[in-house]
Amino acid sequence: MKTLLFAGAMALATITANAGGFTGGSKGAATYKLDPAASKITWTAKKVTGSHTGDVKFATGSLAADDKGLKSGNFTVDMKTITCTDISDAETNGKLLGHLNSPDFFDTEKSPASTFVITKVQKVKGNTYNVVGDLTIKGIKSSVSFPADVKMSGKNATATGKLTIDRTKYDIKYGSGKFFEGLGDKMINDDFVLDLILVANK
Repeated sequence: MKTLLFAGAMALATITANAGGFTGGSKGAATYKLDPAASKITWTAKKVTGSHTGDVKFATGSLAADDKGLKSGNFTVDMKTITCTDISDAETNGKLLGHLNSPDFFDTEKSPASTFVITKVQKVKGNTYNVVGDLTIKGIKSSVSFPADVKMSGKNATATGKLTIDRTKYDIKYGSGKFFEGLGDKMINDDFVLDLILVANK
């Protein structure tokens, strides 16, 4: 029960980017539908005494691009799918997941989904883009930005990125040294990281 994580989503989380070099011949926008089974979100959260990591799954998502690149995108993350992959003991793992699903963290009973809506994309260099969007966790929306590597070929699009999120912006304050004193080695970092892999198809 120490840590958080997505994170989830987060986290989305998360959650991602897209397109440069759209190679379709049409000048109109083309829609790429996210493949949740092939896509992945990995969260990492740190505390004074160590860290935890795990996964959370996309539910749905899509990207829209024209011959000049990405135009828009939106994603939904199923927060109830959050897992912890670094704790092998079943009882300890279950306790942590129970805490992450509780109101102290993501309160997944009341907020089972997190969303990310792309609002702006800027090409940096080559296949690298800076993605800006609105991330909503626990019903609270905040703007985030992150670099993403995007490749599009024919009917397929893939994107990878790393997103750092300040959990306290989403009213996740448990164990935060920003809000509580005297936590000692029970303090949990405010930031958690999401590593994103997106696969989408026309």
